[in-house]
Amino acid sequence: GKTSQNNTDTPKVTGGSANGQAIANDACKFVGNPYVYGGTSLTEGTDCSGFTMSVYAHFGISIPRDSYSQRSAGRGVSYAEAQPGDLICYAGHVGLYIGNGQIVHASTEATGIKYSNATYRTILAVRRIV
Repeated sequence: GKTSQNNTDTPKVTGGSANGQAIANDACKFVGNPYVYGGTSLTEGTDCSGFTMSVYAHFGISIPRDSYSQRSAGRGVSYAEAQPGDLICYAGHVGLYIGNGQIVHASTEATGIKYSNATYRTILAVRRIV
């Protein structure tokens, strides 16, 4: 739709020009790569929180390593307000919102990095990092 230019409440990202859409676009490049528990490599294998942490690291943004800590990173928004690049936090899991009710996430060893509906599990928190 139309974009308004008077978003005075949008925080400016310091130390880079990253925005959530760019982060979401970057994350989608890794769909199909393997899930490895404890891993942080977007190409060789990563787990859910390693995936989100490593995608953000591409943009010079540091977030905690584990999904529990990521649940308190940034600031909370409601799922109705979710924007691409937001973290969608579940019990013991985290994904990256890409818009249109979809997330990209390092899901399981069987499926690797994939797309899912954001509401495929109960959402505990939505965190805005940028």
